[in-house]
Amino acid sequence: MIRIDGSVTPKELLPRVTRLFALSAKKLDLLQRSWNPRKGTPVFTVNGVYTSRGWTEWTQGFQFGSAILQFDATGDAALLEIGRTATVKLMATHVSHVGVHDHGFNNISTYGNLLRLLREGRMQASAWEQAFYELALKVSGAIQAARWTDLGNGEGYIYSFNGPHSLFADTVRSLRVLAVAHQLGHMLMGEKDRRISLLERLIIHADTTSRYNVYFGEGRDAYDVRGRVAHESIFNLNDGSYRCPSSQQGFSPFSTWTRGLAWILCGFAEQLEFLATVPEGDYPKGKKKAEVLSAFLNTAEAVADFYLDETPTDGIPYWDTGAPGLARMGEYLAKPANPFNAYEPVDSSAALIAAQGLLRLGAYLKGKGKREQGRRYIQAGLTVVQNVFAEPYLSTDEKHQGLILHSVYHRPNGWDAIPSGKKIPCGESTMWGDYHARELALIVMRMAEGKAVPHFYLTPQQ
Repeated sequence: MIRIDGSVTPKELLPRVTRLFALSAKKLDLLQRSWNPRKGTPVFTVNGVYTSRGWTEWTQGFQFGSAILQFDATGDAALLEIGRTATVKLMATHVSHVGVHDHGFNNISTYGNLLRLLREGRMQASAWEQAFYELALKVSGAIQAARWTDLGNGEGYIYSFNGPHSLFADTVRSLRVLAVAHQLGHMLMGEKDRRISLLERLIIHADTTSRYNVYFGEGRDAYDVRGRVAHESIFNLNDGSYRCPSSQQGFSPFSTWTRGLAWILCGFAEQLEFLATVPEGDYPKGKKKAEVLSAFLNTAEAVADFYLDETPTDGIPYWDTGAPGLARMGEYLAKPANPFNAYEPVDSSAALIAAQGLLRLGAYLKGKGKREQGRRYIQAGLTVVQNVFAEPYLSTDEKHQGLILHSVYHRPNGWDAIPSGKKIPCGESTMWGDYHARELALIVMRMAEGKAVPHFYLTPQQ
């Protein structure tokens, strides 16, 4: 169980944040000078050097988005130009990609961050450039929403790259692009000019995910523990019936892949922030704002509590709560995670994603008058930051292209590099882990400065 530091503050973490961004600048320069776009998208490091490996090009937005976030934090205009130019030159195929569930990852990280900076007055752009970013996000949101399986009875989901029968936990974080496209006044046009609300699909997808991918301790099966997450849910498309949990990247359908849980935690927390800004009158027919917010909050709290209970004392989890080697590690939840153990890898990227979810969930609850409950989640998030932004997780070797170490991609497939003399993956970085470290660091920086934290959705112009 995480040992929450109730006294640590964002201001006390500023030196760690400053150090992280100083190292980040050097890592970005290393990657920029060495990466050949013809190799595809950098995914994870092997011996400290980024390489490509994966099913889809889902990490390119994190590559260019990292440069944009570095500008956001430090004002380095050269990095803004790198992110800006690469977005225009290389991200168009991600906007029109009909084969993936990853639009929120790729396009909010690039077009979305650029539009946010423009609206905040942090960068200068012509009206046409703003219109370009907005059009990209509108199209991306509609294409993502079109990847739809209708289960009937008000249920449905954006299906994964496995096919129409497959609902992934990860996809909750792609809902961001539906939200922004909706805010921009866009919708999906169907047969006979049917107008399909992107906000409605966002809410239905999240509801379906919550019902089938998240457990609430209500006796659903023999392994129903409140807050546990199944990576994938499988449906029979002949009649729309739910068949079973599954897992592409976790150990089993009945254990919790911790990065999948982190996507749910962060995704539901940030959607709570967004949905609270949506006027009651904009909610789809049959969806009452208070009921939607209550359901989203119930899901976010359940997975947050599971994370706090099933994570080692430093708040950095092993890659799956049911990984078989954990049984050989004694009371592993009663001490800090050990990335150098001989049995199971930790996943620092899950910690980075979950920490952002904890901070956002805590702030939301405090804003609703639940101060003690909110403070607990905020302090838990800051505790994770305190530990993951320091050695042995912070990559201080300036020749290593990664920023945060001990992140893993796909343990079951054996894709992650195992150092010589070791039995499990360790010492390497992932593109999404490094991006979310920068995103998390920027949030903590803004908290320390007493400024509004960045949101994926559009806020009123200054």
